[in-house]
Amino acid sequence: MEIEHKYLIKRLPEDLDRYKKKEIEQGYLNRSPVLRIRKSNDDYIFTYKLKKNRKEKDAPICNEEIEAPLTQEAYEHLRTKVDGNVIAKTRYIIPYESMGKEYRIELDVFHGKLEGLIFAEVEFESVEAAGRFVKPDWFDIEVTRDRRYSNGFLSTQENLECFRNE
Repeated sequence: MEIEHKYLIKRLPEDLDRYKKKEIEQGYLNRSPVLRIRKSNDDYIFTYKLKKNRKEKDAPICNEEIEAPLTQEAYEHLRTKVDGNVIAKTRYIIPYESMGKEYRIELDVFHGKLEGLIFAEVEFESVEAAGRFVKPDWFDIEVTRDRRYSNGFLSTQENLECFRNE
């Protein structure tokens, strides 16, 4: 089970280059259920996600998620079949402590058609842990439930026009 919150950020954390990072490319073969292919550095992954509907306003996103490795050849074959655009981003892995608990912030800096978009995701082991999380001061508003920030939706966009009237 994947349980996460997603946030816009006010500013990039200092010394960003000191954190581990991944160069990610991903595309979607289907959106409901999600069938995604991803290249993360030199790893190739096929992901199946099924959303668990939670109606509470501030509830985290909860998904059943299954991942399986792909070969580079299989990835490249499936890449030609994606719906929409392939997303490119750099993901920084930032350790963070909140309320005596260690978390992993995944800061995504997008490239290409989505250049300029940056947000952060935090995964939790339970809904209760997500509710206790105190965000760092460089986080801005939560956008967990705003579908414009889902990677599946972003893969259908040609630019950042969907964010213009905020």
